[in-house]
Amino acid sequence: MLPHNHDKNLQSILDRMPETGKFSEAAEIFSQLGDTTRLKILWLLCHTRECVSDIAAALGVSKAVVSHHLQLLRRSGLVTAEREGQEIHYSLNVTDEAKLFHKTIEAMFKITCPSKNIDSKN
Repeated sequence: MLPHNHDKNLQSILDRMPETGKFSEAAEIFSQLGDTTRLKILWLLCHTRECVSDIAAALGVSKAVVSHHLQLLRRSGLVTAEREGQEIHYSLNVTDEAKLFHKTIEAMFKITCPSKNIDSKN
């Protein structure tokens, strides 16, 4: 029983509230945006599929730094990896969460996806 229940609808809202674990999962995913390098990697992978070496060179950081951040992004489900011969290529995952982050990043930087612009010219 709520002590005041000012909004008579509060209990019905609380009845539909997700479990605490779901909030923890969401917080983990949102934490991915809290690091500049990780955000750059995520932005890059929203628009292309790349290996660690190329991502590191493009961002001017070490391969070890990129690998660490990619591990976190993969664990959160935002990024996926695919082996091709000796290399592993990373890209944005096709989940609803990853697509939402792509849209969020575009909105944050007020940009249109470069790959969409390239595709529309062909």
